[in-house]
Amino acid sequence: MKSVEKTAKSVRDGIESGLAELGLSLEQVEVIVLEEPTKGLFGLWGAKPARVRVTKKSTVLEMAVVFLTTLLRHMGADDAVCEVTREGADEVEIAINATNSGLLIGRRGQTLDAIQQLTAVIYTRSGGEKRLQIDVGQYRERRKQSLIELAKSLAERVRRTGRKAVLEPMSASERRIVHVALQDEVGVLTYSEGDEPYRKIIIAVR
Repeated sequence: MKSVEKTAKSVRDGIESGLAELGLSLEQVEVIVLEEPTKGLFGLWGAKPARVRVTKKSTVLEMAVVFLTTLLRHMGADDAVCEVTREGADEVEIAINATNSGLLIGRRGQTLDAIQQLTAVIYTRSGGEKRLQIDVGQYRERRKQSLIELAKSLAERVRRTGRKAVLEPMSASERRIVHVALQDEVGVLTYSEGDEPYRKIIIAVR
């Protein structure tokens, strides 16, 4: 969090000086008056300037990153570094770099999904309106490619044998990857059945 302390003849001058240094507007900062100015004896001796602290306000996204970092520390990932890698109109991507990435990913990404859901709740409750996508060591991209390859392979088998294929239970985001991967495949269709968290995809002959 950026913060500067300024000394000036008046509180207003101190604030303006701080805003100029930070390159921010008054709406983007918090101001604490550390010392009010005093005129001193006869306006000469003992006069003291005003002293203020001007601090940049944390954005909702910054607060979410702080929460995420703290959560990872509590999970034992003391060296984890969180970085916003992309902020689009509807989605924000946050990358986690950590030595023990497996601890944060979990079985089939279940731990990572839980981390993402918790952070998204804090982000949304704080006023965030975009979808959060959190990744560790590019796990989600690798998992996506793996699911696409599996889906294509199973679709070919379904076409060849005429028998449907049932995939393991997946999260909603992973099921969407499979649906999209096979939406233009000739001769097969996909649909989901079951209840969360055991909902699964079926690939069948069209």
